Amino acid sequence: MHGAELSSTMSDALVILGATGIVIPLFARFRVTPIIGFILVGLLVGPFGLGRLVDEVPSLYYVSISDPEALEPFAEFGIILLLFTIGLELSFKRLWQLRKLVFGLGALEVLVAGGLIAAALWAMGQYWTGALALGLALAFSSTALVLPISGTTTPVGRAALSMLLFEDIMIVPIIFLLGALGPTAGEDGVGGLVTVLWQGALVVAVMMVAGRYLLPYLFGQAARTKSPELFLAASLLVVIGASLATALVGLSPIVGALVAGLLIAETEYHSEVEGIIEPFKGLALGVFLMTVGMSIDLAVVWANLPAVILAVLCVLSLKAVVTGFLLRIMGARRSTAIETGILMASPSETTLIILAAASAALLIDRETAQFWQIVTAVGLTVTPLLAGLGKVVARRVEPAPALDPLDADADEPRAIIIGLGRVGKLVAQMLRVHDKPYVAIDFDPDLVERARHEGYHAVFGNALRNDALDKLGIARAPAVILTMDEHVLAGRLTRKLRAAWPDLPIIARARDSAHAAELYRSGATTAVPETLESSLQLSEAALVDLGVAMGPVIASIHEKRDEFRAKIREGGEMTYTPKLRTGAVDS
Repeated sequence: MHGAELSSTMSDALVILGATGIVIPLFARFRVTPIIGFILVGLLVGPFGLGRLVDEVPSLYYVSISDPEALEPFAEFGIILLLFTIGLELSFKRLWQLRKLVFGLGALEVLVAGGLIAAALWAMGQYWTGALALGLALAFSSTALVLPISGTTTPVGRAALSMLLFEDIMIVPIIFLLGALGPTAGEDGVGGLVTVLWQGALVVAVMMVAGRYLLPYLFGQAARTKSPELFLAASLLVVIGASLATALVGLSPIVGALVAGLLIAETEYHSEVEGIIEPFKGLALGVFLMTVGMSIDLAVVWANLPAVILAVLCVLSLKAVVTGFLLRIMGARRSTAIETGILMASPSETTLIILAAASAALLIDRETAQFWQIVTAVGLTVTPLLAGLGKVVARRVEPAPALDPLDADADEPRAIIIGLGRVGKLVAQMLRVHDKPYVAIDFDPDLVERARHEGYHAVFGNALRNDALDKLGIARAPAVILTMDEHVLAGRLTRKLRAAWPDLPIIARARDSAHAAELYRSGATTAVPETLESSLQLSEAALVDLGVAMGPVIASIHEKRDEFRAKIREGGEMTYTPKLRTGAVDS
């Protein structure tokens, strides 16, 4: 690397780290989201900000970035890491449960919103192929901004995730479609798409089969070294390798990253991988947001201010109305539909990619592409503001179930059930049978409303927030029962509860014995593996039907249960290390 290139790289690194370490905490101090902070920093230090003055004031070279394209690989890596961590929070089972939303709601959102935008642009004089390209581009929403804001476990987060997953899947077919529509398109437009699809499906299938066998071994070996550096290297190897594998056959690299995350989520190392990747994801996403800010030329925006404002408002309004309407048709609450619609209204970082492809295919001219790039950048900038607006409007239209006065000031200590699914309701029924007071909390307003209608003592709230649990009297609660089926969330909540209330009995539902051992290490008092309990119930039924007296059967079942729990606890302690998990626990 030449001296000039090295100097440029070092000055860019200085600007990025300076923004991360100095400017962003300053925004946080004034309660401004870091998302807006990074975009504004990019606007300030980019080629249309301080970078424009470098020729007049050479010293500004060291606090500005004149070549945003040099940062694009890092920005893309941030999006890849984001999709990877989303995969870690999901599971194949949960992804399968979302299939109707992904291919139903997701497909309708892209087709309806994209079609209406294209029709409007065509009516304004844009040729139909260019209008179609712009409509599809603007129909996309930002994965990099929306999911960190909404999460993936709330009703809004689930709806947003389903639409964003479909959009990620559709990137490649849309790029091929635009190439086929362009006047410079080759003969292999459709044939090339078919090739990419079958090769991509083959690569994903190989990754899923190989990953189930290789990943536990890889991370097991890394964990046994007790070296965080090696564990980090293994994590990055999997992310980059999976992304390259899908990119080599023409699919988006984020598809490979998502599959890699899903595979690791099925292993006992997912929590460690998530924690060790998190700082890199945050920094890389910060670089991406800075590149968005750098793409905004305030001079061009000012010269076209009325048109830019009108275009932004029209796109945001149309997408919000379409998304909210589709969600209502599919049965979502009014508050969920409104909040999701407003949050998903802004364009996406993928919009910029599709605009570039449309311009390269000569479907739109350069000036048109530049105008809509500015509209996209402005839309990305206001996404956090849209999230806040969506919450305010949703609460006014349909207030969420609130904690009753009884819940906030209950004198009698009550067990707290976290989760109102099938298991949570059964636990509540058994507590009620034995006259044990309880209160159940869930973040899904639909579940809370149904449970209240069925007579359960249920309240709406986010159990990850200590203030919600304080209002329920957790300081005096005889026990907390975790009933959710999401093992990542269960582990995170167990650690949080144990850190805040060291003496609180925590009874947690576990997927299997390995998950139970993980919950014990996180601080659970008792972890109940579903696989163990089903085996014990089956044994009990078999012994009774074979003529063994009920009393000895129950005694032996209790003895066997205690034996298994002791074994799980012992295995958890034997394999525990302060930073890394060193292997699976024997069942």
